[in-house]
Amino acid sequence: MTRARLLGAMGACALVALGLTATPIATTTAAAAPEVSPGLVAAMSRDLGLTEAQAAARVRQESAAIRTEPTAKAAAGEDFGGSWFDPASGSLVVGLVDRDHAGAVLATGARVADVERTQAELDADKARLDRAAAPREVLSWHADPRSGGVVVTVLAGSADKGAVRAFLGLVKDVTVVEAAERPVPFAAGTVGGDPFYINGNTRCSIGFSVHGGFVTAGHCGGVGASVAGWDGSAMGSFAGSSFPGNDYAFVRIGNGWWTAPVVLGWGTVPDQLVRGSGEAPVGSSICRSGSTTRWHCGRVLAKNETVNYAQGAVHQMTKTSVCAQPGDSGGSFITGDQAQGVTSGGWGNCSSGGETWYQPVNEILAVYGLGLVTA
Repeated sequence: MTRARLLGAMGACALVALGLTATPIATTTAAAAPEVSPGLVAAMSRDLGLTEAQAAARVRQESAAIRTEPTAKAAAGEDFGGSWFDPASGSLVVGLVDRDHAGAVLATGARVADVERTQAELDADKARLDRAAAPREVLSWHADPRSGGVVVTVLAGSADKGAVRAFLGLVKDVTVVEAAERPVPFAAGTVGGDPFYINGNTRCSIGFSVHGGFVTAGHCGGVGASVAGWDGSAMGSFAGSSFPGNDYAFVRIGNGWWTAPVVLGWGTVPDQLVRGSGEAPVGSSICRSGSTTRWHCGRVLAKNETVNYAQGAVHQMTKTSVCAQPGDSGGSFITGDQAQGVTSGGWGNCSSGGETWYQPVNEILAVYGLGLVTA
């Protein structure tokens, strides 16, 4: 692995000498529109079917949407019916159940759309499913403001089974989607995307550097498990871990390792600096770095989705069209220069395609009281 790839981002000598590879984490607001590197544009062109000009424009539009969303949501008040990024217009869209707040939302720069139900109502339906025991054939579920209901993904051919029908009947306005494969955790990974090793054998990927260590997926290791870096040297141990229910962990490091606000581009794109953790809306493009399949991009498909792994349900996940494979677990999801989350699991692979979920990074920071390392 070439440590020199971090030169442009952080300064060659220190990182090459220490061999450190961990991406930073901190709860910060989105900054100005990021500079768009040619490599990032090329990756988005490859995975999203965009021209280079379209990819560069998308990065700038999504950066604006990230900055706008909190203010637009507040302006919508009790009429807030969810929000999403619309690639066709390059704008954030805010759903409203009543047009009384339309002027205030439009003043933020967002567009508005009429919806039948508030986000709070949709979340209540989704929470009802979270409290139920999901059949094995039910793979995931999330509230979808665009359809005005809950989207439930089931194994192909299982929608008519009694237990599945009973689960679907717990809420109204259900959209059923079939999938050919069950999602599995991508475990096999200390700059974001770099590998690390748990108890000398299991490999996962680093998510983001935080002050004192890094965050990653909980299924990679339990509290107290020892961690070695990409070069086999001791790094530290898991100070916090949760899986299932959640899929996140905090690894406290020492032994000469230190943190850097970088996500590896693996030579596909330049290494990406992390400047904050502003949350990207549904519909945004997003890219992932991991130690097995390296750098891939896609779109944010849904938020607050519950994923029903064989080991148990994991809540508050974000669903993406990005591919991943075992060993990518824990790795970085990033939009522009804003940290989004750590890779959990999914289905498919990077040859035939698939979908991948991540645990949002801001939740992890809040749970463990961590600060994201930023540039």
